[in-house]
Amino acid sequence: MFELASLFAISFAAATLLPLASEGVLIGLVLAGDIPALSLWLAASAGNILGGVVNIALGRWGARWIRIPPVTPRLDYLLRHYGVWSLLGAWLPVIGDPLCVLAGWLRWPWLPCVAAMAVGKALRYAGLIWLL
Repeated sequence: MFELASLFAISFAAATLLPLASEGVLIGLVLAGDIPALSLWLAASAGNILGGVVNIALGRWGARWIRIPPVTPRLDYLLRHYGVWSLLGAWLPVIGDPLCVLAGWLRWPWLPCVAAMAVGKALRYAGLIWLL
């Protein structure tokens, strides 16, 4: 039980703007084999998705305290072209977390944002577990 709570917590923290990675903890727990993979997937996905929701909320309501740099023409095109679907890439290193903040800042609708982000993050963990 402690392992699942720890995985949830590190996955949550890794999804915020903190420079952490949860994959190593997940891999270690999968290889240990003491906890069912489904439980590990649920804990990691739930924590990471909840952390992404915090980032969206931070962008939406914390924008007055956050300095968001100007959007480049290329990024502007991609955001307009793909819209909420771009959050399928919220799991990507370096750009995923700021993308969630940007979605909140742009005031994209909550449910589609969370759904797209959740699919991307959950599939990433499922793929990682499957590879092991």
